[in-house]
Amino acid sequence: MHEKEITALLRDRDDRGMDELLRHYGPLIRYVIAPILHNPQDREECLAETVMKVWDKIEQFCGQKGRFNAWVTSIARNSALNHARKNSAQGYGEELSESIPSQALTPEEQVLQRERREELRQALQYLSEKERVLFYRKYYYRQSTEQIAAEMDLTVRAVEGKLYRIKGKLRKMLGGV
Repeated sequence: MHEKEITALLRDRDDRGMDELLRHYGPLIRYVIAPILHNPQDREECLAETVMKVWDKIEQFCGQKGRFNAWVTSIARNSALNHARKNSAQGYGEELSESIPSQALTPEEQVLQRERREELRQALQYLSEKERVLFYRKYYYRQSTEQIAAEMDLTVRAVEGKLYRIKGKLRKMLGGV
């Protein structure tokens, strides 16, 4: 079954769409979640949460703006990160007192963060395709260096060296030291 057929089933709220989503995209979702969530139970919860988000938000998907698998991957990554944040917050087990300052960003910090993200996105466009893939796998999808090395048929040392050079290029492009 193809992407368009799956999205059509999901839009029609046909349960077969959920089955096909899991069959065709379940391995990809698991692949994205695995480096972020290490507990198998958390992974399964996140998989279910991701599939439900795709079901709930299918109307927001626009095939002209991007590919379905990229959209699903983004939802999976964000769900896994949110799940990891929730787990780490619960790990402390104690209530926050009122004397602890809020960790929320101020409006000015939010604007600066958005501008830095855009600068980084633009700088990434100047990297080669291989460099960009390596950067995204390590820092966006949070894959381990060992996993990247194994899947790209490189040594761990080669991956580390390439990442070091990529960060140097980006630092130079972004005006860092």
